[in-house]
Amino acid sequence: MQDTDFTRRAALAGAGAFVAAATLDLPGFSPAHAQGVSVNQAPGFYRYKIGDITLTALNDGFGKRPLEGFVRNAELADVKKAMAEAFLPQDALNITFTTLAIQHGGKLTLIDTGNGDSGAPTSGTWMANFKAAGFDPKDVSSVVFSHFHGDHINGFRLKDGTAVFPNAEVMVPAAEWAFWMDDAKMNAAPEAMKGAFAGVRRVFGPVAKDVKQFEPGKELLPGLTPIAAPGHTPGHTVFALSSGNGKMMIMSDTTNHPALFVRNPDWSAVFDMDGPQAVATRRKLLDMVSADRMQVAFYHAPFPATGFIAKDGNGFEMVPVQWSAAL
Repeated sequence: MQDTDFTRRAALAGAGAFVAAATLDLPGFSPAHAQGVSVNQAPGFYRYKIGDITLTALNDGFGKRPLEGFVRNAELADVKKAMAEAFLPQDALNITFTTLAIQHGGKLTLIDTGNGDSGAPTSGTWMANFKAAGFDPKDVSSVVFSHFHGDHINGFRLKDGTAVFPNAEVMVPAAEWAFWMDDAKMNAAPEAMKGAFAGVRRVFGPVAKDVKQFEPGKELLPGLTPIAAPGHTPGHTVFALSSGNGKMMIMSDTTNHPALFVRNPDWSAVFDMDGPQAVATRRKLLDMVSADRMQVAFYHAPFPATGFIAKDGNGFEMVPVQWSAAL
């Protein structure tokens, strides 16, 4: 009988040789052709439906964050272990950004606006992806904000002051507005937070008198209802979206990367302004969507950042939706 011992090393070596041979044998292929391939991906947008509502996930690139100090209430070794279990690097996390465009009743609504021209060098892809999806900024009828961190609001106004969505009504959580637009809170804030207060004023100051403040529990637009989700920020808000038999929870920043904070809901990211409150909110919402089998959309999950939540012991697991070529 022929020896069929197939070691791991031999398998890897053989696979590498096979790929190299197959690649070099392709008609018209040469290393020069490979070097000319663009390093950029295809446009980052993905459409799906909730009932009669069409959603488009819009990718805004990513920002790289060192892992050390990222989770405030967990040992670095435990965080690295969680990253390894998710087949992610153990030195840094690429935090992705994904906003949503909602088409319903002839209206185009945005939930958050990305980094604009104020983010990391690896972000700022939002407008190219927005246009690639067939949208025009002047056609946006409403912009709804979940909270006022820069990666959610800076896409509304460029650094030179240009308003990006000239015809859009602006809707913000009342509790978030009350916190960030309070001069006393800004003056009392630590130095590291003063820039965030200034950024909020830069973005919203020119339209402050026209901003519509909303309370949780009251439908904003047909099928879209805000739900208070404090902890990440004082007025952090998520949104229940429903149409017919379809329902989804737009989770905003309830978690950062699901491999860390869905699997370990008691962990608190450095961005959570009130860690214990953020944990309580996270557990409540993850319990709710898992029990109700609601689809979810996260701002910082891997693109297209939508799926379902399954209970898993003391934590949860995100189950991505199956990608579909048709709505």
